[in-house]
Amino acid sequence: MHRTTLLHEDYWKLRAEATWGNAAAGDVLVALRDENDQLRRALAGRAVIDQARGMMMVLTPCTRGTARDLLVDISRQCHTKLAEVAAAMVAAWEGKPLPERMQRALRRALRRLYAEADGATRPPADERFR
Repeated sequence: MHRTTLLHEDYWKLRAEATWGNAAAGDVLVALRDENDQLRRALAGRAVIDQARGMMMVLTPCTRGTARDLLVDISRQCHTKLAEVAAAMVAAWEGKPLPERMQRALRRALRRLYAEADGATRPPADERFR
């Protein structure tokens, strides 16, 4: 049971050679290709998410973590994947209208962000009137 995996010049295309008619090698190859495709999609989505995060940092002066939290909040409210929300935000920056549900979710997320920031700078209610 010997299995050899060769990488061609194109690193994304894997070729496996199986000896002795090993059917498990074919299953491994299929699993590797699926994982490869999944990782490529994740990397492509990551670039869009980083771009949208940068846009949020410019529009609402905040840190990277807060910008990501805003995007995640919108994603959860819309029941949409984070990469899709990020792609819609980038498209909106380029002139395409942001879907109405994402606009509402963005407004709610920003209200929460500003309310938290405002609450952090205000003294507690019992100390305000002393």
